[in-house]
Amino acid sequence: MDFLRGIVIWGGIALASGIAGGLLAGVKNRDYSAWIAWCFILPPLVLVLLVVPKHQGPRPRQPRLDADENHSF
Repeated sequence: MDFLRGIVIWGGIALASGIAGGLLAGVKNRDYSAWIAWCFILPPLVLVLLVVPKHQGPRPRQPRLDADENHSF
């Protein structure tokens, strides 16, 4: 039962960390989808996000999948 309890605790921490990472990334004007994913996988990255300064200017966006493709035939 201890192993199962550890998995449940880690899952709760991962979910809470992902949510906190997304909220902090939004406040700090960062790419929130990337921060949600990384904070979910590695929960201590929320502490890194707390230290990172706020991004000035427009929020960075990941390029679309079809942005690099040339559609001229």
